[in-house]
Amino acid sequence: MSDKYDTVPTSLRASEDKEPDHAGKPHFCAIPPEPRRVFKPGVSARRENLIILFGNKWVSGTTLRYYFFDRDTDGEKVLFTDGEERFVSWVGAEEQLAVVRQAFKIWSDVGIGVRFQEVHDREDAEIRIGFMKGDGAWSFLGRGILDHGPNERTMNFGWDLTRPGEVDTAVHEIGHTLGFPHEHQNPNAGIVWDEEAVYAALAKPPNEWNRDKTFWNIIRKLDPTEVKGSAWDPDSIMHYPFEPGLIKEPVRFFEEGLRPHGGLSARDISWVLALYPPEGDEMVLLKPAQSIPLELTPGEQRNFRVAPQETRKYDFRTFGASDSVMVLFENVDGDYRYVTADDDSGEDTNAAFQVKLMKGREYVLRVRLYHSERQGQTAVMMW
Repeated sequence: MSDKYDTVPTSLRASEDKEPDHAGKPHFCAIPPEPRRVFKPGVSARRENLIILFGNKWVSGTTLRYYFFDRDTDGEKVLFTDGEERFVSWVGAEEQLAVVRQAFKIWSDVGIGVRFQEVHDREDAEIRIGFMKGDGAWSFLGRGILDHGPNERTMNFGWDLTRPGEVDTAVHEIGHTLGFPHEHQNPNAGIVWDEEAVYAALAKPPNEWNRDKTFWNIIRKLDPTEVKGSAWDPDSIMHYPFEPGLIKEPVRFFEEGLRPHGGLSARDISWVLALYPPEGDEMVLLKPAQSIPLELTPGEQRNFRVAPQETRKYDFRTFGASDSVMVLFENVDGDYRYVTADDDSGEDTNAAFQVKLMKGREYVLRVRLYHSERQGQTAVMMW
């Protein structure tokens, strides 16, 4: 990751084994830059906007498995300022791991419809966590973590998480994995930056960011399609703290600075529960040759129980002029294991797949709608 922005990670420039004291200056998270999705001609603005808003989110009911890199060989070579390449480990101390586990529990305790499970085989994990010192704190956004192989990190922590308040850093990064961007880049915030002051502040330790990195993570306004609703939440866990002199408007933050209260805000909790509601106990049984109307609004989801009466290949498909993601899981003693999925967003097709199911086993099909041309005229079917 370090080569995304800098040749040598910040703290490694100063020391290989001791983190320098920067007089309370905050470390900031840096989301790796990713190109905006380009849609083919004919995709309406509203359709595009809804796909962007919901497209990187998980279906509710997903179990996200996380893994901590743990081998002596887990790491990478880094070019230091003295011209030497040296190996830097991704393995974290047990005290650091404990803070990240606590952060996963903070999200879980909200009661969201996404579960987190620690695993000890990287092949089983969607989230793979490293502790490369000096490489900053970062996570890929939402389902974007699936674009990276089992030997790659999807999240990193580059400084000491055992210091007071640093559990919020881990909660913040998990928020990115759930698909939430930086709140201070919300276009509805009305923030006017003293841009040169921001660039100068972030160029100093402990961050030592170049201008591109600062622009991407602070100055750049998110497209309105990337945020839900109109309200800005300065107390969001996804918001940076800012020292006085960086925000010109709203004017009160110029002299006072802006410091979120810490922890999940009320709006964080409201939004994550709306996006990932806890599952009910009952699901509709989807039977072969049965078409069931979805009747969903954008962002909503329906779940179906699938109990095959014979072992064979089955086809699943959505119907109607719509964009959706359809995911099949197998219920293994209450643990929902991913089987297959299809996302038809932005295409003139429907979500569809064929898969072999086993008699006597139970599966769950989850369908999240992004967009529909005609409200109430979409359906799902298996045969």
